[in-house]
Amino acid sequence: MLFRGFLPIQWGGGMAGFLWKQQVLFRDLKPYLLKNAEVIKQHAFRFAAEYHRPYQHLTGHISKDAEAKAIAKRDGVTEGLVCIFSTVEPCRTFAFQARPDGKPFVKSTRRQCLFLYYYFLDPDFGLVHVKIQTWFPLQVQVYLNGHDWLARKLAAKGLRYSKLDNVFVRLEEPARSQEISDTFVSLNWPRILDRFARLVNPLLKGVLRGYTYYWTTAQSEYSTDVMFKSVEDLRELAPRLMHHSTLYMGAREVMGFLGRKLHGKFEGEITNSLSDLLHQRIPGLRVKHRVKQNWLKMYDKAGSVLRVEMVINQPEEFRVWRRVRRGKQRQGEWGPMRKGVAFLFRYREVSKTANERYLAALAAVEDPTLPLRAIDHLTQRKEVAPGRGLKAFNPLAKEDCEMFEAFLSGEHCIRGFTNSDLRAKLRVPTPESNVADDAKASSRTTRLLRRFRAFGLIAKVPRSRRWRVTKDGRTMMAAALRLRNQDLPRLLEAA
Repeated sequence: MLFRGFLPIQWGGGMAGFLWKQQVLFRDLKPYLLKNAEVIKQHAFRFAAEYHRPYQHLTGHISKDAEAKAIAKRDGVTEGLVCIFSTVEPCRTFAFQARPDGKPFVKSTRRQCLFLYYYFLDPDFGLVHVKIQTWFPLQVQVYLNGHDWLARKLAAKGLRYSKLDNVFVRLEEPARSQEISDTFVSLNWPRILDRFARLVNPLLKGVLRGYTYYWTTAQSEYSTDVMFKSVEDLRELAPRLMHHSTLYMGAREVMGFLGRKLHGKFEGEITNSLSDLLHQRIPGLRVKHRVKQNWLKMYDKAGSVLRVEMVINQPEEFRVWRRVRRGKQRQGEWGPMRKGVAFLFRYREVSKTANERYLAALAAVEDPTLPLRAIDHLTQRKEVAPGRGLKAFNPLAKEDCEMFEAFLSGEHCIRGFTNSDLRAKLRVPTPESNVADDAKASSRTTRLLRRFRAFGLIAKVPRSRRWRVTKDGRTMMAAALRLRNQDLPRLLEAA
C-alpha cells in the first residue's frame, strides 16, 4: 500500500490564507519556506542521533528499500528507526508573484527540494518508509506491505507459516489466515497514518498546530496467491498460463475482469505484455494487462506460488455505492471511486473480484503436469542400486515401439502373459534354436520384464508366473505408438 497525506494548503489560495494567519508577507514566502524546511531537516538529524541510527544523503539511482534492509540486517535492528535517507527530487511547492496591477499572490509551482525518507521496523507493519517533502505543502507518503502485517498477526495467534520476501509459501491454516487478512482494510487508517506523520513532521506541534492530513490511497496492490505443492508443478504449468492469457485475453476480456464493458466511447489504451523476470531469485515470466493507469498482472513468486495482482492507481475508473446529498436529502447512488482511505474497502472488493474472474478464465488451460511427469519418468534412466541403472525408453525408437506392441497385444488382456508368450511375440528365439539358445533368450526376456516392471509399465500377477500391463503402462505405451505411427509423421509432413 502506498498512502499520501495532504494538508489543506495544497493550492495557492490555501497557502495564501495560511500565510495571512501566520502574519507572513507574501514577499517573504521563500525565506519562510527555507526556514521551515531547515526545521524539518534538523528534526531528522536529532531523530537519527537520539536513536543512534545513520542519516545518509543519497545521490544517483539507488534502491532505498534494499539499502534500508541491508542496514537493518547489518546492525541487527528488529524494531524502531532503521535509518534516514535524504535526497533531492522534483516537488510541487509555492512561489510569490505580482499581478499586472501590482497586487501580490501565491501560486503553485514546480521546484527541486529536499525529501527525507524515514525507515522504521514497525511492530505491526514490519518495514515501513515515511517520506516527507521538506518544503510546503509538506506532503507525506507512507509505504507498507500487508504481507508483513499478516505475518505478525499469524505469529501472534500461534499460526505457523513460511514466508520468503513478500510471499507465503506455506500456511498452517489458509482459511483462518485469509480471515485475518480480510480485516486489513478495516483498520483505523487515519489514526495509524497520523502517528507516522507526527514522527516526521515537527511543524504539526508548532505552526501547523490544529492541522491534520487528509489521507489518500496513492497505489493499491491486491494479490491473490495460488500455492503449489512443488516448484516443478508450477514450472510446467506457468508458461501455458502466461501464453494463454497473452494470446486469448484481449481488450474485451480484460475489461470484463475489471467489471467494465468495452464501448465505442472508451478513451484510453489497453495493452498486454509478456516479459521475463530475470531480477528475481528464481527467474520466471510475467504477463501484464494494462487499462489506462490500472493493471492486472500474473507472475510466479518463490517458484511455487502463482500470483495474480490487481494494481489500482486511478480509482475513478471504478464505481462505489455511497451516500450523497441532493438538496436537503441524502440518498445512495453509484459514483466514481475516490482515493480517500475511507474507500479502501471498495479497493479490496474490486481487486479481489478482478483476480477471481481472471483465475476462473485461466481454468480453461489444461494442466500438463501429470503427463509431463509420466514422460519424464519413462525417458530418464532409472537407478536401481548404486552404480547400477536401467536404460530409459525412447518413445520414437523403432525397437522400443516393437516391444510396446508385443506387450499390448490383445491376447494378453484377459490372462496376462508369461516369459514364453512374450518371446513368441518378439520372435525370440527362432524355432531352430537349441536348448542353450532358448535359455539365453529366456534370461534376456527376464531382464526385459524386470526393466518394464521397474518403470511401472507391467506388474506381476500374484501367485503365478504371469504378468499384466498396468493402467499407466497401457496409457504410456499406446501414446508412444500413436506418436510414432500417426502424429509425428503428420506433423513432419505439415512442417
